[in-house]
Amino acid sequence: MQRTYSFIVPVYNRPQEIRELLESFLVLHFSDPFEIVIVEDGSTETAEAVVKEFSESLEISYYFKPNSGPGDSRNFGMQKAKGNYYIILDSDCLLPSHYLETVDYFLQNNYYDCYGGADAAHQNFTKLQKAINYVMTSFFTTGGIRGNSKSTTTFEPRSFNMGISEAAFKATNGFSKIHPGEDPDLSQRILKAGFKTTFIPNAFVYHKRRATWKKFYIQVKKFGLVRPILNKWHPKAAKITFWFPTFFVLFTIASILCSFLISLLYIFPLGGYVFLIFIDSSIKNKNLLIGVMSVWAMFVQFFGYGLAFLKSNFFIHGLNKEPEKQFPKLFFK
Repeated sequence: MQRTYSFIVPVYNRPQEIRELLESFLVLHFSDPFEIVIVEDGSTETAEAVVKEFSESLEISYYFKPNSGPGDSRNFGMQKAKGNYYIILDSDCLLPSHYLETVDYFLQNNYYDCYGGADAAHQNFTKLQKAINYVMTSFFTTGGIRGNSKSTTTFEPRSFNMGISEAAFKATNGFSKIHPGEDPDLSQRILKAGFKTTFIPNAFVYHKRRATWKKFYIQVKKFGLVRPILNKWHPKAAKITFWFPTFFVLFTIASILCSFLISLLYIFPLGGYVFLIFIDSSIKNKNLLIGVMSVWAMFVQFFGYGLAFLKSNFFIHGLNKEPEKQFPKLFFK
């Protein structure tokens, strides 16, 4: 059966992001028809006028619905879509011109019912966005699992850049109510349903990061709270690497205390790691300031995630609390 692609994009109060995303669609190198489904998730500042500006150049379907979260909005979009292979994007992404050609060529030669791609920093992104992108994708901070499939054994696509077949969607009923964490949850349920997932090299998107330190901290904190819940739902997918940010927090505290109480030598390993992050980011981004900001972003990420992960483990696994009752803000009703 021939694949027909439908892009699914949920949006909440971000019309400017939709404009920039649709502009990137205009320069896609792909000759076959495809559609774009924009799902407005109860926004007060809608993207309807923006969508109309592009309606003559692109095949777009626009839907407005009450707020129910990104996962449910993606499900809504897939139910409305005309295609049989859905490509899910976040509204804060931009597509490189080769994106759909790359995806289609890969699936023609190696078909999978679900795929994911990497995220990258566009040259026009702010220094903060580039610093955050570095710590979210670097081998030295996350093992590169968000930007390189070679470091994983079973790839879990993320919903900022994820493809799923109509068959896999119907078999799993799509995304659950948890947020964040709805994408690794769906990836695990897709695998349990007998489908295979993969990473497509070069099918990357330019993914804007949180625009402020506070928003970034809140994001990684939620990631830390969610992971123990996912580990409880999918215990076979749990990995020791999920504990690494928590170990780093304890290591940092111990290093500082020992350097004051015993010897300054105890701070050297931590200092060496910080210097490595600074040098690597500065070289890759060709900017010393981004290198400095990457060091701070690394601490924000590890402390935000690591402490939240420890807290969630205490309640979910230690006290055996119900996730929805203990952390109701992580679930849409």
